[in-house]
Amino acid sequence: MTLEMLYSKIHRATVTDANLNYVGSITIDKELIEASNLHVGQKVEVVNINNGERFTTYVIEGKAGGKDICLNGAAARKAHIGDKIIIIAYAHMSEEELKTFKPTVALVDEYNTLVEVRDYI
Repeated sequence: MTLEMLYSKIHRATVTDANLNYVGSITIDKELIEASNLHVGQKVEVVNINNGERFTTYVIEGKAGGKDICLNGAAARKAHIGDKIIIIAYAHMSEEELKTFKPTVALVDEYNTLVEVRDYI
């Protein structure tokens, strides 16, 4: 049996742009992708702290150091620039893997600058 568990998250990122006419996804600063252990094309759940919206999309790499968090396509309707969001990735793990796995939690400030990376929730 496998369980779907928290793999990684970026906590309280600020939406910097919303591009309705793009072909869908979320653009994330390359440095934040790397710090949070996410992967380009990976499925993520986005939780909007401001309005309670939850939706699924996938990761697109943004410019390193740009601090961009941009919702694209239909996702652009789910948040406004300035909204706080949590970007969450899950992974299927066996009971054995769960014994040693630690999720990556990237904490950012209001400017999407990395403040801390934790290996616990």
